[in-house]
Amino acid sequence: MANFLAMFLVMEMILVSGFRSGASGLNMNYYLLSCPFAEPIVKNIVNRALQDDPTLAAGLVRMHFHDCFIEGCDGSVLIDSTKDNTAEKDSPANLSLRGYEIIDEIKEELETQCPGVVSCADILAMAARDAVFFAGGPVYDIPKGRRDGTRSKIEDTINLPSPIFNASELIKMFGQHGFSARDMVALSGAHTLGVARCSSFKNRLRPVDPSLDSEFAKTLSKTCSGGDSAEQPLDATRNDFDNMYFNALLSKNGLLTSDQTLYTSPQTRNIVNSYAMNQALFFLDFQQGMLKMSMLDVKQGSKGEVRTNCRKIN
Repeated sequence: MANFLAMFLVMEMILVSGFRSGASGLNMNYYLLSCPFAEPIVKNIVNRALQDDPTLAAGLVRMHFHDCFIEGCDGSVLIDSTKDNTAEKDSPANLSLRGYEIIDEIKEELETQCPGVVSCADILAMAARDAVFFAGGPVYDIPKGRRDGTRSKIEDTINLPSPIFNASELIKMFGQHGFSARDMVALSGAHTLGVARCSSFKNRLRPVDPSLDSEFAKTLSKTCSGGDSAEQPLDATRNDFDNMYFNALLSKNGLLTSDQTLYTSPQTRNIVNSYAMNQALFFLDFQQGMLKMSMLDVKQGSKGEVRTNCRKIN
């Protein structure tokens, strides 16, 4: 019995010390002792939501990206505006974000199971990871231990990449966050999920962008006849995580300027070709890119909090 107790104490010390290790102080097993059912709860709720509405996979991945690029991965995109502050989510670039209700449901369940333990930033990062998996994408894990930020301002969203950026502008903006051109192209592959609104691509129609296939241009013009909010899938398999997005670029069927530029630019064309020919390579690089992105400027300890409600600061 004494030997068993000693072994248990040693294991616990290893686990606790493990929580403090890893990149940026985060750890894969951060909630193993404090909230052991956190991961299954997130996974089950995301799975259930995507079975009801597969289009939400794109929403969760995009929301995680828009969170991390502004003030780091701190759940700031989840905060509602108040009479004294217009938050990130009400920026024009974020008005089309979807999936907030899934994060709310996860948070409510986790607060019942282990109150005040799991941050909204971690919930969002885990939900995006699980959305990729349930959409048929690569399996990957991310370290946990992020704290929630207390700043969410509309003016900060000026630092989000624009759909009209060319490859050089994208490389520069991603580079400011420590990403290589290869990382940027791999992460752009998240556009294998979801849709874009006419307002984001109509700039390519009058006059017709020479990098746009003429028949595809007709399709887009027809879509835009429905107005600025009319939606067009980003690739032919909008709810499946695959490499069809890159194959579309080879056919001049990239939807946004920021999509097609990845193939027209000599800086990134070879990367697009490699992903179009080898889905496994794309999956591998996407995994690494998402892991890197999930650790952007994370807040820990007294630099953040664990929100009780993801929509408002404690």
